[in-house]
Amino acid sequence: MGIAIKGKGKAISRKRRHFRLRKKISGTAARPRLVVSRSSRHMVAQIVDDTLGKTLASASTLEADIRAMEGDKTAKASKVGQLVAERAKAAGIEAVVFDRGGNKYHGRVAAVADGAREAGLAL
Repeated sequence: MGIAIKGKGKAISRKRRHFRLRKKISGTAARPRLVVSRSSRHMVAQIVDDTLGKTLASASTLEADIRAMEGDKTAKASKVGQLVAERAKAAGIEAVVFDRGGNKYHGRVAAVADGAREAGLAL
C-alpha cells in the first residue's frame, strides 16, 4: 500500500516523485540535504540536517537584495544557490545531498544547483 496523495494533475505527479525521491535521500550531519522549493514566482533553498530536524542555512528570492536584483527568474535562482552555498560554508558545511523536491532537474531548479556549485559547495 502506498501513501494517499491528494491534489490535482501536476501536483499529484510532483508529490509522487518527491515521495519516491525522499525514500532514497536523507541528510546527515556529515552531508546535509539541500532542499529546493519552487513556486511560480519564487525559489527557496534550505540546508537541512534530518537527524536533528534543523535547518542549518537558507536563502530565498523573497530576500530584499535578491528581489531588487535585475534579471529573469533563472538568474535570481542562480543567485539563491550562490547565497545558500556561502551561508553553508560559513556554517562549516562543504558537501550536501541535492533534493530537487520532486521537480524536474531543469531550468530554475538546475540553476540553484549550478549556483551552489559555482560558490564551492559539493553536490
